[in-house]
Amino acid sequence: MTTYKNPFANRKYYDQHAEWIGNHLNTFYSDAQTSVFHEISTFDLHLDVYFIQPKNSTYNILLTSGMSTLKMDTSKESEFAELMIIIPKEVEFDSVYTGEKKNDWIITMLKRTARFPHYYDTWIEIGHTIQANEDFTPYSNETKYAGALILPSVTFGKDFTEIHKNDRKINIYTIFPLYKNEIEFKIENGYHKLLDLIIKANNKEVLNLNRKNLIPKKSIWGKFLRK
Repeated sequence: MTTYKNPFANRKYYDQHAEWIGNHLNTFYSDAQTSVFHEISTFDLHLDVYFIQPKNSTYNILLTSGMSTLKMDTSKESEFAELMIIIPKEVEFDSVYTGEKKNDWIITMLKRTARFPHYYDTWIEIGHTIQANEDFTPYSNETKYAGALILPSVTFGKDFTEIHKNDRKINIYTIFPLYKNEIEFKIENGYHKLLDLIIKANNKEVLNLNRKNLIPKKSIWGKFLRK
């Protein structure tokens, strides 16, 4: 019989952060329709995802709750974080997340990215990119996005993207999905070069399921463009 071993058994858990995040959302979105994609029981890191549907807004929000349960191996300013993505109103989800239903890949992207720093004893912050899979395959057959870039929110101010309590700070970062060749471009040229392309293309923070690739076909990086 195989005995499951919790890889974080010797780490300190900050379970109270889940309550802080819930209270934080109540402060900003007390009148929003809010649901939670609860994770089934786990023995290592419990990670839920809030689905916030604000009234009189052109977008909805997905926000993780659980990434900040553990510290990341970095400075005090950046050791706790959660991730969010702003999505169009028309993007819908089934009431239960299974990872296999329409648009579930968006939630999967959040969950994989949130777990990454803890499983690899590292950290993620603004400017970092995370691949969907080691071989650069996309998150699912529904999308060609193969990774994500961590960005500061341009939609929300620090009053929303920073939770301060008990001398701790939880950062809320935005994730921006990337195509395979955009990840490779960033690896070769750096965060600021890629950010310049994002700004030049006037890309919004709200998820675009069919965003135009940032790398022109005529570019040397165009050879990586998926058809």
